[in-house]
Amino acid sequence: MFEVRFHGRGGQGAVMAAQALASAAFSEGNYAVAFPYFGAERRGAPVLAFTRVDSKKIYRKTQVYEPDFVVVLDDSLLEMVDVTEGLKDGGVVVVNTRKKPEELALGENIKVATVDATGVALEVLGQPITNSSILGAFAKATGAVSMDAIEKGIMDIFGNKIGMKIAEKNCRAAKAAYDRTISADGRPREKEFEKKPKWLPDVKELPIGGAGVKMETNAGMIGPGSFLENKTGGWRTFMPIVENDKCVACQLCWYFCPEGCITMVPYDNNRFKKGIAIDLDYCKGCGICAHECPTHAIEMKR
Repeated sequence: MFEVRFHGRGGQGAVMAAQALASAAFSEGNYAVAFPYFGAERRGAPVLAFTRVDSKKIYRKTQVYEPDFVVVLDDSLLEMVDVTEGLKDGGVVVVNTRKKPEELALGENIKVATVDATGVALEVLGQPITNSSILGAFAKATGAVSMDAIEKGIMDIFGNKIGMKIAEKNCRAAKAAYDRTISADGRPREKEFEKKPKWLPDVKELPIGGAGVKMETNAGMIGPGSFLENKTGGWRTFMPIVENDKCVACQLCWYFCPEGCITMVPYDNNRFKKGIAIDLDYCKGCGICAHECPTHAIEMKR
């Protein structure tokens, strides 16, 4: 048996990747199961998915705690989650990143494989959905399944959900990522990973009647306003670049920004000068500001 744990964010397709890998393994004559684990069910929130593969029937139903392989669909998660937790000696970590494997200090006795799966997805699919690309990288880095099987898995799972034509494009993305994946032996961590405590309320902390109140806990702030501690800027694929010489201070970008990340820079007499400030700690890179800007003063760049 081999077990795989997928780390991704809501909307990146980690669950479909796990299912497609199971289908790929099944096409090679194995038994396979895939299932997700959701925490906060919202786009961008960290999610887990798992795949188990064996030559005989699989009766184990728990989450995967000691994986043979780990797949990371978003390298910003490396700062938030100990993706190597429980990884077996000699295991493989496949990461979507523009960095080289030797730049990632994830620990010894493991193999690290990297690929710019986001770049591949943008090039082939036109959008930063990396699940098919990362499967190609998985096949190259681990050899646990063949590239032909990965294509069959993608056609099976993706084809039934989003159509055969789009599934074929995802197969091309997987092939491209397969060719661009590079691997190296892991190097020691520069510092021990600091796991953040999880907040579980006791009876005294539960708000009366379910009303939301802001509270400080051993895991930090929870409740209204807690987003201030969760810097979500690392979620983005594109970032807004502003040419202030083109800005006419119409404030449309400020008006339409769904995250409230944009502010105008005021004079002392409360008039606005040409120029905006974007808080990149929280900007998720949705691109609405660039779309709404009438003077094209904002451009979204990788």
